Amino acid sequence: MAVRVAYAGVQWGDVLVRDGHFAVPRPFVPGFEAAGRVVAVGEGVDPARVGEEVLALTSSGAYAEVVVAPAALAAAVGGLDLRTAAALGWTAPAAYDLVATAGRVREGESILVHAAAGGGGTLAVQFARLAGAARVVGVAGDADRTAYAKGFGYDEVLLRADLPGLDEGFDVILDPVGGPVRQAGLDMLAPHGRLVAYGNLASYEPVTASANDLLMRGTSLVTYNGNLLAATHPERLAASVREAIRAVAESRVRVDVTAEYDLADVETAVQRLADGTSRGKTVVRVP
Repeated sequence: MAVRVAYAGVQWGDVLVRDGHFAVPRPFVPGFEAAGRVVAVGEGVDPARVGEEVLALTSSGAYAEVVVAPAALAAAVGGLDLRTAAALGWTAPAAYDLVATAGRVREGESILVHAAAGGGGTLAVQFARLAGAARVVGVAGDADRTAYAKGFGYDEVLLRADLPGLDEGFDVILDPVGGPVRQAGLDMLAPHGRLVAYGNLASYEPVTASANDLLMRGTSLVTYNGNLLAATHPERLAASVREAIRAVAESRVRVDVTAEYDLADVETAVQRLADGTSRGKTVVRVP
């Protein structure tokens, strides 16, 4: 379907594509999260969807006036305004899946969340609370971000530099950082704990884990790849998008839009994310 874009979300995939970590065909229009109104549908799509306001998860093209998106991954926003819907993007369904599906968070468990002040971290703590987590600890890069993250329900937010001194085991660790942080995280799991890897913000350095060591402690290294899920099981991702939209619409979860840019300034928006100077969620307004 074709969607007339009102707002687009800024996410880490924009940085990865810009920096050449993913090969893309040229010419290429960036942007992976669009919120707007359906203006046309393709064969096999209900024509009644024309005029519907949707959040569309795309493989490209969201930073444009009109984007073509898979109908299966264009979810009705319900009562949400389009600015908020764009802020959910891929991030909100991923946060839901990290907690509910990959991490399998259970009532009474303890959770450690890296990148606690980012869009994913501020949502993950809220979904963890809804799942019944008893203790949720965040990790952030500086004092400003730790203070910001605390407003979303963390019991404690640590500076990244203080993490090595933490003597505590966690049932679930959510790690988008990678490298040495991920390696150390495996040793911070409680018996039967799960470390969920879902990105490599800081390092592509390989992580090695002994299957025998994991076996003896009952721990697991789990991965979550939203792009792969979209390609192989779009209906599962779509269900998570709907769950995320419902949670925000019912005020059980809040998404914080901390910055808004004009489309002409999208390069600045992406650079702030790459620099680590942003927090919460950034959106781009499309004229």
